[in-house]
Amino acid sequence: KNVPPLQLAKDTDSWIKGAAAREREIREFLEKRGILTVPNWMQHYTLRPIPQYLASLGFAENDDFTSPSRLNDNCIRYVNQPSGNLGYFWRATAQDPRPIIVHEGVPGHYFQLCLSWKHEDAIRRHYYDSGANEGIGFYAEEMMLQAGLFDDSPHSREIIYNFMRLRALRVEVDVKLALGQFSLEEAAKYLEQKVPMDAQTARQEAIAFSTGPGQALTYQIGKLQITQLLAEVRLQQGDKFNLRAFHDFVWKNGNVPIALQRWELLG
Repeated sequence: KNVPPLQLAKDTDSWIKGAAAREREIREFLEKRGILTVPNWMQHYTLRPIPQYLASLGFAENDDFTSPSRLNDNCIRYVNQPSGNLGYFWRATAQDPRPIIVHEGVPGHYFQLCLSWKHEDAIRRHYYDSGANEGIGFYAEEMMLQAGLFDDSPHSREIIYNFMRLRALRVEVDVKLALGQFSLEEAAKYLEQKVPMDAQTARQEAIAFSTGPGQALTYQIGKLQITQLLAEVRLQQGDKFNLRAFHDFVWKNGNVPIALQRWELLG
């Protein structure tokens, strides 16, 4: 009650600068709270104005996560000019960049991929299983929520809660598309109304999950596997349990299915 709504970034420049400041704050938060180790070689998750040659293609997302041979480069997420016409994810990012930074950047996908690309075991440097990667991304959102990152902004917490709602609805949409119980149009309309989200993003979601059956389930399943593993390791290790060490292991081995990580940790 009586909390003013989040405002969109005034322009692209302020959006980029604000996101950079927030990204640095998140890195400091991870270290100070003993949540996850942030290596000093890790570069940054940054926003940049979208170049025309990419804008004309109309991709839903434009992320350059770098690669094993480009660990000295910053990760780039290309953004449009902030406006009232922004889609679901872009609007959230223009209001508060932290929810997307946490999932896509630090400590999410970019962070996890960089750690895995430096793995001493060459086999574990490569992506195999969406359950581990998307599970970490989704888990990171709630992890940072519970750790207090968003305590300063009730409406930012609402964004995280709505992201959770979206991931739950994706499961239903994925299954019904695969079973022929939803057409593309029905799936898009369902997401548009239930999330809710803009029609264009809803259609992009429906198309994505119709072409990759089961992928939408991996967010929920991966996160639940990590949460269960956390509880089991905590019980087994007792007072010796260290949250940072647990997260460091999961993130470093984030290309390995969680079930195999569980076997390695618990036997």
